[in-house]
Amino acid sequence: MKAIFTEKTQSFIDQEDQYGAHNYHPLPVVLDKGEGVYVWDVEDNKYYDFLSAYSAVNQGHCHPRIINALSQQASKLTLTSRAFYNSNLGSFEKYITELFGFDKALLMNSGVEAVETALKLSRKWAYEKKGIPEGKAKIVFASDNFHGRTLSVISASTDPMSRKGFGPYMPGFQVIPYNDIKALEDLILEDPFIAAFVVEPIQGEAGVMVPDEGYLSTARELCKKANILFVADEIQTGIARTGKMLCIDHEEIKPDILILGKALSGGVLPVSAVLADDEVMLCIKPGEHGSTFGGNPLACAVAQEALQVVIDEKLAENAEKLGQLFRAELQKTVDELPLVTLVRGKGLLNAIVINTDENSDVAWNICVKLRDRGLLAKPTHGNKIRFAPPLVMTEEQLLECIQIINETLRSF
Repeated sequence: MKAIFTEKTQSFIDQEDQYGAHNYHPLPVVLDKGEGVYVWDVEDNKYYDFLSAYSAVNQGHCHPRIINALSQQASKLTLTSRAFYNSNLGSFEKYITELFGFDKALLMNSGVEAVETALKLSRKWAYEKKGIPEGKAKIVFASDNFHGRTLSVISASTDPMSRKGFGPYMPGFQVIPYNDIKALEDLILEDPFIAAFVVEPIQGEAGVMVPDEGYLSTARELCKKANILFVADEIQTGIARTGKMLCIDHEEIKPDILILGKALSGGVLPVSAVLADDEVMLCIKPGEHGSTFGGNPLACAVAQEALQVVIDEKLAENAEKLGQLFRAELQKTVDELPLVTLVRGKGLLNAIVINTDENSDVAWNICVKLRDRGLLAKPTHGNKIRFAPPLVMTEEQLLECIQIINETLRSF
């Protein structure tokens, strides 16, 4: 059923354009409510959500258990700042550290705040524990990364859109090719001042770039031998998205620092976390890092319920099963159509690559057609379309979505 749009939709778009900063280029649809795998726009058109707020809504929109936890805690206590203890933070820290196997957790709000926290921890550890001279520590990143948009983080980016016009850049960062073990090994052998290697287990914004099997485990071992912190940015890939609770679980490794965000709250409010053992985490002392809202009682209540929903509803297992089905069915279409060069992903984090250059508008037009057929997705890097539905999706729903995607691709 084709979506219907009137001047009502345009009025909302015009209002944002007039009064808001133009730092995003949204698909032309104005969403008003959500439930499970579905969202509705202001015209009451119904859609399958195949972006999940960049994998923040893994548990589905407005999951009743998470909303109930939000409501109950919001009517009791929302914020104390960290000037005082609160009755939720310690219990949630115990829960999340035991769940992921670390000594300590440091709670922040947005994903990029957690990345910044991990970078500060890495540098502090390098000076206090590794013995790198003050001001000499270097942090290594992989090319085509996306860790957020703060000034320091974009200093490690290779995306011209993220960097241009925002210099001068943060010193002490070095970039090597993604999925290139030799590049990492060569750098480690020649430079004693490296504090950490920061990596996404799958690069989501780059177009769901999945590294070779063994890349992450080998990189982790190299870091361990060289006394370098291995930092896993699981903001987008974590919380069951790729078919395991963490994407690094596919290679059975434990990082020195784990970064979580997005689905940590089920998309209900900003919550992020950095996890590490005492040797790393206790390098930061009172007054050296913090956040007014980080670790607030409302966030703790919501995040604990959001994680428990993932476990109770076996969302990792569902993502693994449905992801295999999705890629297998889409591969049949890829084999038929010269328009699509490949499908790739893990679990329910997947993408297709359109056979055009990155400046083409074909992928955008495909997403507009998908919208008209009742499915919302968005291009990344021009010619790649990411498909990441909520993990509560059923097989029947997924097959209907595959049909919508296949019919849309065949229409081009």
